[in-house]
Amino acid sequence: MAGSWLCRDDFDRERLLDMEERIKPVRRLALGILAIALIASAPWLGWWTLIPLAGAAGFFLAADAGLERSERPEYLMFAAWVGSEMMIAIAIALTGGPDVATISWLAIPVVTLSARFSLRGVIIGVTIAIALLVAVTFISATGAVLDDPTLVLAPLALIVAIAILSTALMQSDMEHRGEAVIDPLTGMLNRKALMNRADELSQQSEVTGQPVGMILGDLDQFKDVNDSQGHAAGDAALTDVAYLLRKRLRAFDLAYRVGGEEFLILLPGADTPECATIAEELRSAVASEPVGDNTMLTVSFGVSASAPGESFDYAKVFAAADEALYEAKSDGRNCVCDRPPVVFSKAPRSAAMHAASAATSTAS
Repeated sequence: MAGSWLCRDDFDRERLLDMEERIKPVRRLALGILAIALIASAPWLGWWTLIPLAGAAGFFLAADAGLERSERPEYLMFAAWVGSEMMIAIAIALTGGPDVATISWLAIPVVTLSARFSLRGVIIGVTIAIALLVAVTFISATGAVLDDPTLVLAPLALIVAIAILSTALMQSDMEHRGEAVIDPLTGMLNRKALMNRADELSQQSEVTGQPVGMILGDLDQFKDVNDSQGHAAGDAALTDVAYLLRKRLRAFDLAYRVGGEEFLILLPGADTPECATIAEELRSAVASEPVGDNTMLTVSFGVSASAPGESFDYAKVFAAADEALYEAKSDGRNCVCDRPPVVFSKAPRSAAMHAASAATSTAS
């Protein structure tokens, strides 16, 4: 899936979804603290100030409800962010504008911008926050602001300073996390990122009851490419195949390189038939376009998914997808096979291969 002005690539979307899961409990705590402050301030500000706070919480609840199913989850979250900032601005305007201490609360949502969005998204978010600040202060108390410009300058400086500091800290964190979870050859997420995401999807499926699909793919006879054209050509082909897969997936479908020429895709909300349809589209895309040094390759896929209403069990679904992949290879390659999750008495065929290939940094 192509990037957007809020998320540059799949890694940014993975970070957004991951960060949202981490922020949710903290956000509830922060909203609770603000609610307590407003209740304590009710004799001076009025009880009605709790209404905009509830509205801000409502925006995020609505965004969270559709986040996993959205083609562009970043747009939902940014809309919720803008909505919360507007609720704060409305509350400030109706309680005295620049004369109330709560004007500094416009800076609170700014803290989370860089944790979710690209630098362009941060800049646009800060611009919106400043525009709301200026509008609130001048519309509600133009004379007071002209007499004392610090009423605007102080919170404006706070918003900008928080944005700069949080962005610098997040970029440093992203560099270290990117090195840990991104495959350097293909730009796909790696096994470490896969395990983190699998745990999250397991917890989410217990709550939502939605299925989680898995597509396991392996390039057919890829060793012949390395043997006949060299490892550089093999690496180029792998990079191109990874691009073909990623650009045909939905925004919330995440692709991982789990071995030398093996890929795994997680599809939240997709059952086995839907996964098989997507896998067939991916198979056709790879088979129809030359990759690397004008090389034609094919890929075999094994597909499985957890049942609706059941918790996603990564080991069971992976074992079924792995067996389906083995069947696809046995059936002549360049095809898609599917199986429902079952409990196997022994480790799946490729578990040992996956463990061995985890240390592989280039295509075999």
